[in-house]
Amino acid sequence: MTLAETYAATPASLRRRGVTQLRWRGTPPNGEWIASGDVSGTVRIWGAHDDHVLKKEFKVLAGRIDDLQWSADGMRIVASGDGKGKSLVRAFMWDSGSNVGEFDGHSRRVLSCAFKPTRPFRIVTCGEDFLVNFYEGPPFKFKLSSREHSNFVNCVRYSPDGNGHKGSIYAVSWSPDGKEVLTVSADKSAKVWEILDSGNGTLKTTLTCPGSSGGVDDMLVGCLWQNDHIVTVSLGGTISIFSASDLDKSPFQFSGHMKNISSLSVLRGNSDYILSGRYDGLICKWMMGRGFCGKLQREQNSQIKCFAAHEEEIITSGFDNTVSWFSHLELL
Repeated sequence: MTLAETYAATPASLRRRGVTQLRWRGTPPNGEWIASGDVSGTVRIWGAHDDHVLKKEFKVLAGRIDDLQWSADGMRIVASGDGKGKSLVRAFMWDSGSNVGEFDGHSRRVLSCAFKPTRPFRIVTCGEDFLVNFYEGPPFKFKLSSREHSNFVNCVRYSPDGNGHKGSIYAVSWSPDGKEVLTVSADKSAKVWEILDSGNGTLKTTLTCPGSSGGVDDMLVGCLWQNDHIVTVSLGGTISIFSASDLDKSPFQFSGHMKNISSLSVLRGNSDYILSGRYDGLICKWMMGRGFCGKLQREQNSQIKCFAAHEEEIITSGFDNTVSWFSHLELL
């Protein structure tokens, strides 16, 4: 199952629950269970196949979950986020919810956490207090802190076995063999780094997402290296999937609306296509059997009230009392 197919198969009920993180138990597509964390601080364990049966549900934190990970043996989960004055990190058994440690040492929201993939198990965390903390266990307890950062520490990952960014680095992900690292940044780029035997990194390539306008929505805020898939997520909600074995190949992209949809139209002359619009002027194009296949952000007449589409033409009316015409072929 491809990542796009997995997204399409995700239960709609989970998409509506404000899910912030999603992690497989084991290596997809063989992993049997998936853990998801949401804005309420709840972790749900659900089946990766067929009907996506909900196995377990645990209230883990008082606020939103910013990150979660399975242990390498698939028996434990660690989650971090906003504790709203209470616990900021919690590690627990996946089947019972029993705590497997205490996580002192952070004073503000914990943005990321990771399990060491080999024994003896370790957990590393980082957050808005500029700290990177290390814990030994289980049961896990505080070991030491790193105070090398002078601002928020956004993401931390263990390894599985230059030309830097010009903006904040929001996420990192190791390649499966532990020899390369993927980073994404506010500078709208993703970079792949080779890790040398000396422990230093050298830039291998810079990935750019087609259709990027250079605006704030194009900042890359999340990433994942899963088997041959390199996945990036933009602030505007566009997901790009690159091939790790062919980095020059254009990525598969899908996106959607981040705000309320104000208008909808079937494309006359080709009923396989549907166009949808929202108040801020974003128009998305959808294809039967495929889903998202393009979008267009209109600079003029940005507040779309309604529109009609016929063959290659779209006519929009806006809250500024103007009517505009353009071709839907402009949709990227």
